[in-house]
Amino acid sequence: MKEIKDIIYAYDAALAAGKKSALATVVHVEGSSYRRPGARMLVREDGMLTGAISGGCLEGDALRKALMAIQENKNKLVTYDTMDEDDAKFGVQLGCNGIVHILFEPLDENLKNNPLHLLKKAYAERRDAVLVTLFSLQKKNTQPGTSYFISGSESVQNQLSGIPEEIKQAVRSDMATALANQCSIIKKYDAANDEISALIQVLHPAVSLVIFGAGNDAIPLVSIARIAGWHITVIDGRNTHVTKERFAEADKIYISKAESALHTVKADERTVFVLMTHNYNYDMEVLRQLSQTDCHYIGILGPKKKLDRMIEELTLSGTPVTATQLKKIYSPIGLDIGAETAEEIALSIAAEIKAVLSGKNAKSLRDKEEPIHSR
Repeated sequence: MKEIKDIIYAYDAALAAGKKSALATVVHVEGSSYRRPGARMLVREDGMLTGAISGGCLEGDALRKALMAIQENKNKLVTYDTMDEDDAKFGVQLGCNGIVHILFEPLDENLKNNPLHLLKKAYAERRDAVLVTLFSLQKKNTQPGTSYFISGSESVQNQLSGIPEEIKQAVRSDMATALANQCSIIKKYDAANDEISALIQVLHPAVSLVIFGAGNDAIPLVSIARIAGWHITVIDGRNTHVTKERFAEADKIYISKAESALHTVKADERTVFVLMTHNYNYDMEVLRQLSQTDCHYIGILGPKKKLDRMIEELTLSGTPVTATQLKKIYSPIGLDIGAETAEEIALSIAAEIKAVLSGKNAKSLRDKEEPIHSR
């Protein structure tokens, strides 16, 4: 979601500067590539690029293709085949060995629900959304582009002239399936003598990181989370520690007692909590409240014996932690990467959160037998 956020800001800046722009989207990949379907890049007519569609090897030529799309005011599908000797120079920098299809869409601010308007809708939602980009690998056909959006009760469909109704119905059905399964897909549809494909992409809200504790060791965690594009809230009871000067990169800061700390947080399924106040009683009270919620991650700084003591005290106080609730508590916090400094510990915490939310067991990619990305 960070890339989408950056693209939105860059698009608004382009409008303010009176510059035209185009959106480049990786819609389909065959074989290996640096970026997967759904990667995006905004191209301004003055050459400014935001986002990435490769590791840098395609951006130069993509700029020329985007400018052509802007000049012609027409969607264009471009194929880069790094397995072909003529195109191999594009992928040689990264050792890519695949075929990458990129759709270029010129952006018209006056066009209702243009691709950036739909991206803005997706970013504004604190819930899962589905965005659909229609394209045809038969380049002689029209390239409809970013056309559908759904999130919760909101549904948007652009005017799609020339697309058979049965394909539209199939796309809408597949969108619902993708959202239910939480899995992006690429589908090909055939109707009459026409063929259309769809990148049906499930978009998740940015991670919302709530840090209880405003000590010096919380500062690098905030910095890493900011780089990752997470939404960050810092809460502590000490007004000398929770200041804008110390946590300029946080989105929100609150001074609060432990008993009312959660009242300031509007949590959802992408909200995670880290307890690092170095105050046992404060952490204990926050854990008591969090253990009764359905959040997916609670990380507690400190040794295992600290958590054992907390669980025992909660049980004695009449609020026992069930086995199911215990599975969402991670203490000692972080991945085992040999972290020693505050910065290294922050890195291990952020990596563990990412792994948990992605449903992954952290290990070296070298030891992974299947492809890095699901196909």
